[in-house]
Amino acid sequence: MTDTSTIDQLKTKAREIRKEIVTMVHRANSGHVGGSLGATELVVALYYHLMQHQPQHPEWPDRDRFILSKGHCTPVIYAVLADCGYFPKEDLKTFRRPGSHLQGHPYQPKTPGIDASTGTLGLGISTGAGMALGAKLKHQNHYYYIICGDGEIQEGQAWEAAMFANKYKLDNIIAFVDRNYLQTDGNSEDIMPLDPLRPKWESFGWRVAEIDGNDFDQIITTVEEAKMQKGRPTMIIANTVKGKGVSFMEHEVSWHGTPPGKEDYEKALKELSYGI
Repeated sequence: MTDTSTIDQLKTKAREIRKEIVTMVHRANSGHVGGSLGATELVVALYYHLMQHQPQHPEWPDRDRFILSKGHCTPVIYAVLADCGYFPKEDLKTFRRPGSHLQGHPYQPKTPGIDASTGTLGLGISTGAGMALGAKLKHQNHYYYIICGDGEIQEGQAWEAAMFANKYKLDNIIAFVDRNYLQTDGNSEDIMPLDPLRPKWESFGWRVAEIDGNDFDQIITTVEEAKMQKGRPTMIIANTVKGKGVSFMEHEVSWHGTPPGKEDYEKALKELSYGI
């Protein structure tokens, strides 16, 4: 069990990151706020506690890699990267602006700290599997952390990557499905059912765990356990709340890609500052 002081620090950091997320999307009047808020604990746990990385040396060869396969949720990764020091926080004001290196989807050539360009759904986990095999062939020991959306894994490409990772015993992959049951058009089980999800991944040869994806202790404990496993990749089904932390956004598909207007932004910021 992770010590209480560490969990408290991570919770405080998550609240700060959520404020940056709603601010970025409100300012740009564009972006994906719901999924970014829901995945905040996952990204914060990785960057502030679990991953080996050096913000002052983004190309450090021994770093762990992070791939946001659900590439539309850039607000959460941009907020974290800026806070860690990969680039100035002032840059967040340019989110989705022409010429900015902080576009709606991650673009590896321009943004420090981004390890793979994503956005085409299914591409991130496929790219990560290829990169992980390359690391194995070079006898490198870092990990590849990949976050997929649940709607995203309706793509066939994701399951091709699942077969590939199992075939090559890519135990340097620790992936997550951000399981909030909501995608652009509604509930995932109405659009293209995924349940039962755990046995699907198990049948593809992956070690599978299922957790509360908004609980830091469960995230940390499960990732640390995954690092001890050898011979196959790990998929963590992270049950999250879309819009987490903002009461009127939680569990609401309408906030998938809708930016908050002035009134909603001020209300959200107040909740994140003082608690719901």
